[in-house]
Amino acid sequence: MQFETAGEQNTQSTLKAAFEYAVEHEISPVVVATTWGKTGLQAAEMGQKQGIAVVAVTHNYGFEEPGVCQLKAEKRAQIEKTGARIHTGTLVLRGLGSALKKKFGYSESELVATVLRMFGQGMKVCVEMAAMAADAGLVNTQDAVFVAGTASGADTAAVIRPAPSNRFFDIKIRHIIAKPFDF
Repeated sequence: MQFETAGEQNTQSTLKAAFEYAVEHEISPVVVATTWGKTGLQAAEMGQKQGIAVVAVTHNYGFEEPGVCQLKAEKRAQIEKTGARIHTGTLVLRGLGSALKKKFGYSESELVATVLRMFGQGMKVCVEMAAMAADAGLVNTQDAVFVAGTASGADTAAVIRPAPSNRFFDIKIRHIIAKPFDF
């Protein structure tokens, strides 16, 4: 599936395609990026209905404001009520790299992130979540479906074989389910 443009308007189609692929190929979990919880809740509800495990991945505390998580407690509770799990963690390609850039003006992780963005912002986030979820023990090294987007919502879905961040280059993008054409 390919969308003409990137963005939130593709969320429902992306989630539908991701869950259909997961069911057809017996892949679980579906891992979805969520900042404020809207996409995470939509995915969690779909997963609950279809019997597919869902992991929602959100930014670390302090991502924009010290000590504050963008995913508010109410939305977190709604997602968890469906049986989905939530991982709040540092973005693998941002954390240390951002600190290095601020201090020294350069970061190797920026290069990796930039190369992944050649496939779209959502693909960069999907790969990053594959490492984050593996680091947290929420996925193993079996294929999982990862869903992310550009700015908000979802417009990218891919089957990825995850690996922890210390083995980042063992991550394999196995199949692209959906992505925007113009990003």
